[in-house]
Amino acid sequence: MSLKFDFSGLFHPNIEDGLKEEEIKNLEEKAKEILSCIKENPPGFMKLDPEWIESVKKLKEWIMNFDSLVVLGIGGSALGNIALHSSLKPLNWNFLSKEERKGFLKVFIVDNVDPDLLSSILDLVDIRKTVFNVISKSGSTAEAMANYMVVRGILESLGLNPRDHLIFTTDPERGALRKIAREEGIRSLSIPQDVGGRFSVLTPVGMLSAFAEGIDIDEIHKGARDAFERSLKTNVFENPSAMIAISHYLYLKKGKNISVMMAYSNRLYPWTDWYRQLWAESLGKKYDLEGKKVNTGQTPIKALGTTDQHSQIQLYNEGPNDKIITFLVVNNFERKIKIPKVHEDIGELNYMAGKYLSELLLAEQKGTESSFLANGRPSMKVVFDEINEYNVGQFIAYYEVATVIMGGLLNVNPFDQPGVELGKKITYHLMGRKGYEKMNMKEFKKRVVM
Repeated sequence: MSLKFDFSGLFHPNIEDGLKEEEIKNLEEKAKEILSCIKENPPGFMKLDPEWIESVKKLKEWIMNFDSLVVLGIGGSALGNIALHSSLKPLNWNFLSKEERKGFLKVFIVDNVDPDLLSSILDLVDIRKTVFNVISKSGSTAEAMANYMVVRGILESLGLNPRDHLIFTTDPERGALRKIAREEGIRSLSIPQDVGGRFSVLTPVGMLSAFAEGIDIDEIHKGARDAFERSLKTNVFENPSAMIAISHYLYLKKGKNISVMMAYSNRLYPWTDWYRQLWAESLGKKYDLEGKKVNTGQTPIKALGTTDQHSQIQLYNEGPNDKIITFLVVNNFERKIKIPKVHEDIGELNYMAGKYLSELLLAEQKGTESSFLANGRPSMKVVFDEINEYNVGQFIAYYEVATVIMGGLLNVNPFDQPGVELGKKITYHLMGRKGYEKMNMKEFKKRVVM
């Protein structure tokens, strides 16, 4: 079944200061203009080139010789992989035997240069039975390349041929990884030149690790394709992407500069990390398309139900009314656990006896949602009938298009990230990269050290 969207918690009279239909209609023409531009000149991520999947499938015979796949990436080269792995495989997947995994691979993602993280994962895998997927579009991403160099050093120290244990996912023409791949005959996959990192999960960036662990990547693309089609509907009330963007834009104008995504599922929780990058990096901009200084954007926050009911909900309900909340809800969980009839003589406990854990989880979500309504806090729901490849593909597509529409409403470029570049340059200077020796660091040292 398709995803369902419930926007009723954003509208008046359900909440006192909620949106009104005329506010949406006032933005319809602008939204139609943006949708027309998207339709006439689709962003690269919407193309869903069949070659993205076919290039991955061609590696099946080689990939299936390994027991583990380790992704070395960061940001858009890792967050989608993590979310696909967590949502579409059991949470204990990497602890199952090869027989229980039906021959498919364990998948680990190294998304930082924390030495404790890398070491712990390398300790878990048999290097001789592991393939390392190095993901960097530029081929020079410091974090991914540092981890690659460490891994390569280990492979060589064990007398293993790196080309037998490495695959690069990078720009089809340029960059250090492409150069190494050509010179050494290392297997490689291409990241489309017109697809940026945070929009790349549907390309080989995300599809290789998913395929290696037995996820149906064709079904992911089918879900995404259907959602992309619906996300171009000019009737915004029939277009989930448009409604997500318009409602968030209108609430931003009303002072709701924080967007909370709260997953009532541990399997869906990593998608809140993916969303945080997508929303923050695409929309947090200093200048608009005319060069006017605007310092716009909406800060995305992640939360997990029920965990964060015991840490965040007090703030969300009674603190500053500066948030719009999105719930991720699952109707049918894969596993069923019934609470046994014990302590039937204790009134504080016996009301749960005979019910399922999922019933309690969903009741807590409804309770939280109702408390938001009572306190005038706007919220919406994305409902998964079940967590499967088709629905995950839809979720990815709807939110990618919503981000582009939101960029259009804010009049900013959702595809660049100039605010990231200065920090990179300073890092290169501090690490001694050629060409960055002459940076003036004095202007960055006006700080108090305690």
